[in-house]
Amino acid sequence: MTSLPPHRILVVRNAERSPIGRLLPWWEADGLHLVEVTGDAVPAAPDGFDAVVLLGGGLLPDDDERAPWLAAERELTRSAVARGVPLLGICLGAQVLAAVAGGVVRGDHGRPERGSCRVSLLPEAKADPLFDGLPEQLCFIQNHRDQITELPPDAVHLAESDACPIQAFRVGERAWGVQFHPEAGADRLDRWDEAALADAGLDLRVLRAEAEHAEPESCRHARRLASNFAALVHRAASRADLTG
Repeated sequence: MTSLPPHRILVVRNAERSPIGRLLPWWEADGLHLVEVTGDAVPAAPDGFDAVVLLGGGLLPDDDERAPWLAAERELTRSAVARGVPLLGICLGAQVLAAVAGGVVRGDHGRPERGSCRVSLLPEAKADPLFDGLPEQLCFIQNHRDQITELPPDAVHLAESDACPIQAFRVGERAWGVQFHPEAGADRLDRWDEAALADAGLDLRVLRAEAEHAEPESCRHARRLASNFAALVHRAASRADLTG
């Protein structure tokens, strides 16, 4: 009996310091094959892929002068949403999704979130497949100073935090944006700039200790979210195979 090839995820990496992290081994274990692209290699459509993941980076969604590939990334996002290809945007990726779908993103807005942070699911998340089986209070690494300040029309608001009201949302049936970082464990903080954090009044040693303390809980939450997305990809791809 011939086994079917794993479903393929296109991963857009927007910054060297923002890798796919622990999602890679988890999704491979879930039967997905990840293909990472950067820069000029970012396509304008998800042809040949069963899902799209947009990673983070210290940019705004329209920062084309610094990151020319963002124009293609926005087109890729539009195409995935229009075709019903499952999409997960993380941090900058969530902001790209919001901007493309008609929301508003503001730079240097509100209070930055750094390190391990609490995220609260809203009642709408109870019926959302990405958050199935997760508790109302989650714990994830955050590292942002920009925010989505207005959701796209008809988007479903799924999660919030005290410092950032829009932490997660869904556009249509298969596109999600999360401001937090499910791909990052506590060890991600080892790469952070201690001097820059000190200038902002933050102590990296304290942030590390808090993240390490929360790591078991954070890992459980991230693994469940990753498994839920993998299941969504498999279901959507199977339907596409039947109708194609």
